[in-house]
Amino acid sequence: MTRIAHMLWQPELPARYRGAPSAELARWITARREELGSRLLILGHHYQQDDVIQHADFIGDSLKLSQIAAAECAQRGAEFIVFCGVHFMAETADVLTDESVRVILPDLGAGCSMADMAAYEDAVDAWEFINASIGTTPQQSQKYRVIPITYVNSSAAIKAFVGKNGGACCTSSNANQVFAWALAGGDQPKARGEKIKVFFLPDQHLGRNTAHARGLITEVDAVTSKQSAQTALWDPKLPHGGVTAEAVRAVDVILWAGHCSVHKLFRPEHVAVIRARKDGTTIVVHPECAQQVVDLSDLFGSTEFIIKTIENAPAGASFAVATEVHLVTRLARAAAERGVRVEMLSGCQCLCTTMYRIDQQHLAWVLDGLAQGKVFNEIRVHPNAREWARVALDRMLTNAATQKTALVD
Repeated sequence: MTRIAHMLWQPELPARYRGAPSAELARWITARREELGSRLLILGHHYQQDDVIQHADFIGDSLKLSQIAAAECAQRGAEFIVFCGVHFMAETADVLTDESVRVILPDLGAGCSMADMAAYEDAVDAWEFINASIGTTPQQSQKYRVIPITYVNSSAAIKAFVGKNGGACCTSSNANQVFAWALAGGDQPKARGEKIKVFFLPDQHLGRNTAHARGLITEVDAVTSKQSAQTALWDPKLPHGGVTAEAVRAVDVILWAGHCSVHKLFRPEHVAVIRARKDGTTIVVHPECAQQVVDLSDLFGSTEFIIKTIENAPAGASFAVATEVHLVTRLARAAAERGVRVEMLSGCQCLCTTMYRIDQQHLAWVLDGLAQGKVFNEIRVHPNAREWARVALDRMLTNAATQKTALVD
């Protein structure tokens, strides 16, 4: 039976914050930042609202921000990180920074639906079934081994699960390189005659798109009907994930049935609308989108890839972008000054609703608390989970350094 990850409860803010005008909240936040000085570091994720981003010391993706935080806290002796992002991001910051640093999430309700789709207990159940399915028997001539990979958009518990079982984290920039590392045997080189399988959590789309880019057959259609798919989807809501032991043995990649609620909204028909205009618009999408959308796009890549692609575009270029609306809006505003047109691929409001919970009201509240010697909404990862989550992250960082690949999400 699947376990549902519950959103942490956030108490209602005092009326003082709820009723304050935006400009007044901004003044309060600025005053507290000046008062706390080098003791404080505020991080702002790309998907945040503009009125929150304006207060951030650094802006970026989740892993990049956590790495910056670790370096900056060590350099300036910061005591507090206020992470304007979602829960798993604050956990990663806690894992990567010194234990003396205290990480704060302004609104405990700011979770991630994708990360919550992979509960630790469900991952353990899946791991046991998968390994039982590939157990060597006298009738088997092939020796199998499974290496887990988790996207950084996952809980510390899942990162720890992966680290403890010989696997690594990945970002959307380096997923292909981490796949290659895993398929080669990970930290334990593949033995002669050994078959390596990847167990990828929690985003099926990043996993599927990465497998597809490596030449694996992820869908069987009329043309390839005689070929067997090389990926299988594990759905924790179904008995044994809805996957047979035979299927586990047959495929190269087992994908967890998770997804991003934002990137799921982009559809092939949105691509068709842009194509029908025949105006030369370049379609660039995030690999958290469905494979059908990625396959129809002109370019796909991480948030940082999307940003750099647009920033480096010449005047007169036009882009339709499939990612979160706040980021696209800021990109469009900056690009327009250079004569570059940027629009959302979809006309719908593709908004990260959990990220949207972080606002000036909550930011002012936690900063007032710090100024008064009170720490609200501290995120602290259990020491055991912290240890193994760090192993999973370090394996990725070591692999990325060796391959000289990007670490952005």
